[in-house]
Amino acid sequence: MRNRASPAARFGLALVLLVTQVGCVYTFRPGVGFPEHIRTMAVLPFENDTDRFELTQQIHEEMLRELPRALGVDNAGEDRADAVVRGRILSYDLTTPLFRPGQEQDRIDVLQREVTIRVEVEIVDLVENVILYEERGLQVRGQYLEDSETEEVGRKEAIELLVQRIVDGAQSNW
Repeated sequence: MRNRASPAARFGLALVLLVTQVGCVYTFRPGVGFPEHIRTMAVLPFENDTDRFELTQQIHEEMLRELPRALGVDNAGEDRADAVVRGRILSYDLTTPLFRPGQEQDRIDVLQREVTIRVEVEIVDLVENVILYEERGLQVRGQYLEDSETEEVGRKEAIELLVQRIVDGAQSNW
C-alpha cells in the first residue's frame, strides 16, 4: 500500500517551504544603516567656540576621511548631498589627571595630561528633512605622557575618538 499525503498536507508543506525561502532574503552590508535613500553626505566644518582655531580643520579632515566610509555613503557638497553633518566645538580643555609630589617642596611632577573636547553634532536627512542623529554634549578625552609626548598626541586621540563616537551614535539609531 502506498502512503500518499493529503492535498491539505501537501499545501501546508508548500506553504512552509515558501515562508522559509522568503525569510532567507537577509543580507549584511557593513557600514550600512542609513535609510535607503541616503547615498551621499556633506560634512561641514564645525563652528568653533574655542580659542583653538586649528580644531575646526583637524576635526573636519578626520570626519571627511572617516565618517562617509564608516556610514556607507559617499562625500558630496551640501547642494548635492542627501544628508549633512554639522556641529559646534563647545570647549577644549587641557588638564592634569595624573601627577605626584616632586622632589622639591611645593612642586609636583606631571606624569600625564588630558585633552578634553566637547561638541554638539547633528546628522540631518535633507531628503526627508528630519534629524537622524543628534548629540548636544558629546565629550571625548585623549591622553598623552608629559615626558615623552606632546599635546598634539592627546588631541589626535580625542579627535579620532570623537569621530568614532559619532559613527557609533549614528549607527545605533538604525
